[in-house]
Amino acid sequence: MNVLIVDDDRLVSSSLKTILEADPMVHVSSVGNSGSEAVALYHKLCPDILLMDIRMDGMTGIDAAKILLEEDSKAKILFLTTFSDDDYIVEALRIGAKGYILKQNFESIVPALKAVFSGQVVFGDAIVSKFPSLMKPKEQPNFSRFKLSERELAIIEHVANGKSNREIAQKLFLSEGTVRNYISIILEKLALRDRTQLAIFYYKHL
Repeated sequence: MNVLIVDDDRLVSSSLKTILEADPMVHVSSVGNSGSEAVALYHKLCPDILLMDIRMDGMTGIDAAKILLEEDSKAKILFLTTFSDDDYIVEALRIGAKGYILKQNFESIVPALKAVFSGQVVFGDAIVSKFPSLMKPKEQPNFSRFKLSERELAIIEHVANGKSNREIAQKLFLSEGTVRNYISIILEKLALRDRTQLAIFYYKHL
């Protein structure tokens, strides 16, 4: 897999390159040091994954990711940062990043890249532990404004709890195809991109 590394600390980006290329499956296409470089290098190299810091001078990693994901919603962007800031986590989830892990957990970086490459969404344990508090609704939800049926609400709840389509189908006595159709309809109805954003919606509103 081809990986683009972007971090404003040149020592960190150089060290990351060494760590990643110790794995024969990983090739580092290039290294950048700012959000603007991330956008330019991504356009030039079309890497499989962009591994990027968040807090950088000028254009932040979040800003760069927004630009790239607006152009290509399937872009695989994995944030690697020293900050488990709540606002950053929520924003990374909202814009469609494929993961958010902490630099301190360096041994998890290559496995996280491989997981993202295979299509998974990855968040470190320290990040996942924050989800319940991050997603608590600020006020009592008004279900009627979402125009969701009881069946749709049940499916959203199962998705938020990490259930696969097969598991949801078994729980609700439906076919997998019917569950897939329901999820597509729900995503369109709520103007959401994927299952991750649907889970966020559930914890924030339902």
